[in-house]
Amino acid sequence: MSLEKPVEDLNEDEARAELARLSDILGQANTEYHTQDAPTLSDADYDALKRRNASIEARFPALKRADSPSDQVGASVSEGFSKINHRVRMLSLGNAFSDEDVADFVEGIERYLGLGDGSGLAFTAEPKIDGLSLSLRYEQGALLYAATRGDGSTGENVTANALTISDIPSHLENAPDILEVRGEVYMRHADFEALNSAQAARGLKTFANPRNAAAGSLRQLDANITRSRPLAFFAYAWGDVSSPFAETQFEAISQLAIWGFTTNPLTKRCTSPQDLIAHYREIERQRATLPYDIDGVVYKVDRLDLQSRLGFRSTTPRWAIAHKFPAELAWTKLESIDIQVGRTGALSPVARLTPVTVGGVVVSNATLHNEDYIAGRDSKGETIRDGKDIRIGDWVQVYRAGDVIPKVADVDLSKRDVAAEPYIFPQICPECGSDAVREAGDAVRRCTGGLICPAQAVEKLKHFVSRGAFDIEGLGAKQIEAFYHDTHLPVREPADIFTMQRRNAEGLARLENRDGWGEKSVKKLWQAIDEKREIPLGRFIFALGIRHVGEASANLLARHFGSWSAFEAAAIAAHEPGSEAREDLLSVDGVGEVMANALTATFHQTAERASIDRLVAELEIVDAEQPYQSDSPVAGKTIVFTGSLEKMTRAEAKARAEALGAKVSGSVSAKTTLLVAGPGAGSKAKKAAELGIETLDEDEWLALIGDA
Repeated sequence: MSLEKPVEDLNEDEARAELARLSDILGQANTEYHTQDAPTLSDADYDALKRRNASIEARFPALKRADSPSDQVGASVSEGFSKINHRVRMLSLGNAFSDEDVADFVEGIERYLGLGDGSGLAFTAEPKIDGLSLSLRYEQGALLYAATRGDGSTGENVTANALTISDIPSHLENAPDILEVRGEVYMRHADFEALNSAQAARGLKTFANPRNAAAGSLRQLDANITRSRPLAFFAYAWGDVSSPFAETQFEAISQLAIWGFTTNPLTKRCTSPQDLIAHYREIERQRATLPYDIDGVVYKVDRLDLQSRLGFRSTTPRWAIAHKFPAELAWTKLESIDIQVGRTGALSPVARLTPVTVGGVVVSNATLHNEDYIAGRDSKGETIRDGKDIRIGDWVQVYRAGDVIPKVADVDLSKRDVAAEPYIFPQICPECGSDAVREAGDAVRRCTGGLICPAQAVEKLKHFVSRGAFDIEGLGAKQIEAFYHDTHLPVREPADIFTMQRRNAEGLARLENRDGWGEKSVKKLWQAIDEKREIPLGRFIFALGIRHVGEASANLLARHFGSWSAFEAAAIAAHEPGSEAREDLLSVDGVGEVMANALTATFHQTAERASIDRLVAELEIVDAEQPYQSDSPVAGKTIVFTGSLEKMTRAEAKARAEALGAKVSGSVSAKTTLLVAGPGAGSKAKKAAELGIETLDEDEWLALIGDA
């Protein structure tokens, strides 16, 4: 996490650069946690990064990225399972980290609903289980399928595995015709310890924590392995349902228990923020003695009709929040600092620690974020908040919350060796020897070697085959590393992956004759590669690894331009400042100058462009699908709300428009297609009239969308 400056001290360029970096880090963390079951970023560090991202977006709303971590849920599904589309998206929860955050959450709901202070609004409070989310669809009482959360829209079909869990009924009595029950798969502490002991005795890999063990066990391709693992399930929510079965959250949880699901006995109904905090403290007190891991308490508005009114943001419900527990801490010695080079050339310092147990897991590495964080001051020599004067040999405090790589939280200066010297951050790339420079406003030093830097080239190739990109089965990070350095069948750029089979047939040292490979495994690799020659446009744009273009923004660009030829032409033409193509690119919701510059620069670099052309020649890039709700009267329109709305709050109006497939903008421009004006509309209404933009009052707007 870059902490060289408080958010309130960032200028616009610094904020833009920081949002880009946070997007990269958090996107990778989502994939590692949700798809690979192998997180390298602690829960606490992840939460802190998301809070910083949200704070910057709140201060600079115009800089919010199309691939903002605020809009991300989970990660893409594994190819090992068939896919299931969720009828109702499985969203994540917003987080609270203090009593003040909880009070703000309650006050925000009261404002949204137009309720006064002290409204007596009721909530439920329940432990937040540290496991793997699962959705169970029942039709006519019979379990039809079980699916993991995946990316929130599409999950993995793990039905056979779910049926091995005793807490999951295969049939329900007197339930709605259609009912999706949602909850958390987890592993109890005693069962986790027994599993690890058995794994170690057989010489097999042990698990870092119960959450990883539960996720890995549920996502086995062989259901018999899952059957041998002691998994449990708490039910606490629902998705698609054919008819209501309760009026409140608390009543609904009680009904789930009647149908045979295990529900958490610590769930309680509360009627004030004070009640919520009191129950949080009680659960926190019991945390160490509970037989399973929890990392906080979840609060939900109790009345289901109010939940419906409150609705959802892009990735989180407005009516629920997770109040997280503080992270665990430990002290250890900093033995050395290593520098890793990422796909964008970023030089990332990593602390190598004397191994220490934190929260039940032995850790030996920690992120050090950037050179300013280590030095404790910025490039101008000014002390930075939360920065540390960190030196090799120091005793450092680290924390984690269930994962492997922790964060350095503090330094004990009283134990520092008098001979310890400040760490000198490298000015050249340790991988290729090129200059490593920091651009103005960028907290990160980057290698300038580009394609000649082997570390960057390898990381870009790893990104290309990652889950959210081409996701080629059997061609992961380890194989990419090996093929990059292979002298007989090298893979130095993405196009090389799709020419491997042809080159292998022509070569003397054929892959099927080498150690670790055989005729069957090679045939399987060629088949996996060929299956990905047809790729959706959004995945392809993301796979290119263009800086500042994450998974969400890649899909957004794909939907806007529709086809590869249109996107490519726009990216080339938009290089000209002030051009119509440039304005069109910048009009895409979430695309700002930084992303536009990165896109156009990529297509105007001769070597990069040639590499992309060679890749495109090997593929069939599928045009983007039309956005959801394409048949609504406002789908695809850009709408601006102004003035006072009287029949719904502004937030409700915006959420409704977006749910119908419209874009909501805060300003009127030539791209605006509709203005909804309430009493008190001023300059926006005047500008809309000047531009000939259709203007509706609130009643006309409600009639248009069928809510009158």
